[in-house]
Amino acid sequence: MSRLPTLTPRQYERVVFTALVLLFTIVLTGAAVRLTGSGLGCTNWPKCEDSVVAPLELNAWIEFGNRIVTGLVGIPCIAAFVLAFRRSPRRRDLLWSSALLPLGVLGQAVLGGLTVLFEIHPGFVMGHFLLSMLILAAAVNLYWRARREPGERPSHDRRVVLLTRALVAWGAVVLFAGTFATAAGPHPGADADHSGAPVDRITFLSLDDFIHWHGRTGTVLGLLAVGTWLLARRTGASRDVMTALTWVCGLVAAQGVIGFAQYELELPAGLVWVHVAVASATWLAILFAVNAAGRLPRTTSVEPATPAPA
Repeated sequence: MSRLPTLTPRQYERVVFTALVLLFTIVLTGAAVRLTGSGLGCTNWPKCEDSVVAPLELNAWIEFGNRIVTGLVGIPCIAAFVLAFRRSPRRRDLLWSSALLPLGVLGQAVLGGLTVLFEIHPGFVMGHFLLSMLILAAAVNLYWRARREPGERPSHDRRVVLLTRALVAWGAVVLFAGTFATAAGPHPGADADHSGAPVDRITFLSLDDFIHWHGRTGTVLGLLAVGTWLLARRTGASRDVMTALTWVCGLVAAQGVIGFAQYELELPAGLVWVHVAVASATWLAILFAVNAAGRLPRTTSVEPATPAPA
């Protein structure tokens, strides 16, 4: 470790930013694998068929390409953890936060392998996407910490902090509902003919039911985002909070338009991919908002005044 170069805070921030960008990219490539029916392009793992390299077949290379991107993502994630020891000055909070990135990528690799081995079972596919969202949360938190010193968090109104946290919680609900809608939809992740058997789908509710429930959760998220934006503006929140909340409101509104369009057009794969991309971007904006809002302000207790002597 001592042979590695010492990094300035600015240099370490760039390493973390690279990891964050690639972690977002892997979500988009993973969605492309599913929506092109390439989930079983390689029917085993870690090899692709009988070789370490995919055969000359489109679906196989789409799936194999996603594996390669996952490996590339691991490099900056491992670097973010290792180089946290070489950052000057060293910070304990960055060491702990950075450890989550390589652990998350390792978990994704294992979960991706299980997804293939269990022939794109919807539960594994849903878990694969949701784990990506958790890793993004860790990466945004690390990036936010790396850009600032521990005492640089501005003070915000207690209600704004609580509402941004509510945005994270409800945003997770919306993402979870979206995975159900996708798992019941017409894009199972693999062509049935490729594996010789139909791919499992979620069927305990109809696709329309899942779509409408997902739409309702998205509507609540939009109302919550607008309410948080208005309160933050009224209480004089920092520019970082206002910028992040503005992005959240705009992206949620865009998702409403995209969702309506893809429903009317009977869920074309390209538009579904855009929906996943904007959903992931919305999640990033929410994460930036909650990090910008910071911790809850400390409440100071006021002691009763001592009465003056008569």
